[in-house]
Amino acid sequence: MTATPSDDRKYRHQRERLVETLRERGIHDERVLSAVGAVARHAFVDPALRDRAYADEALPIGLNQTISQPFTVAYQTALLGVQPDDRILEVGTGSGFQAAVLCEMGARVYSIERHDDLLRRARSVLDGLGYDVRTRHGDGTRGWPAFAPYDGIVVTAGAPEMPAPLLHQLREPSGEDDGPGGRLVIPIGGREGQTMTRVRRTGSGPHDYEQKEFHSFRFVPLVDEDEGGG
Repeated sequence: MTATPSDDRKYRHQRERLVETLRERGIHDERVLSAVGAVARHAFVDPALRDRAYADEALPIGLNQTISQPFTVAYQTALLGVQPDDRILEVGTGSGFQAAVLCEMGARVYSIERHDDLLRRARSVLDGLGYDVRTRHGDGTRGWPAFAPYDGIVVTAGAPEMPAPLLHQLREPSGEDDGPGGRLVIPIGGREGQTMTRVRRTGSGPHDYEQKEFHSFRFVPLVDEDEGGG
């Protein structure tokens, strides 16, 4: 069930308060704040939880998955440095909320989800709200080579190690004066917690990447189908 115009008016002040909360917590990218504030997060949660839709917390969406905490979505999006018309791959569609935020920033969004039921639900909400997201059911650790290279890749689940296929699908720098190429933002670590990590592609070679670690988070695990996922 998607939001109606009356729903949107009802929740507008709650969205404004959420944006102020994110700003107070250290999110200073006004484009990111504007994008989060523009998305009807209540449309992506279970109707029984809509009174908590604009609290800064993760909420269950079924199949042991969650809609990410708004701060986490804003933090990852800011690290990704999304620009209008960027080609962005999202690994882990989940509820569809992160994909909607990326769309609000003007990105061309491609999203992979391994849980078919979640993907169908997210697809319905995204379509109902008018977000143009190309989606696929599959193993996100392998990326989506058909639409590579990507200006940015964001992973919304905790990975025990860096998935090599995602690195290979980042855009190479187009010239010496153009700066680094594509960016990957991914939480790396075990089930106890992960470190948010950003990788930038700096050249065409197998080791032409620079990596930086940021704060600690806790995500649901990213599952490789070769390791027992499905």
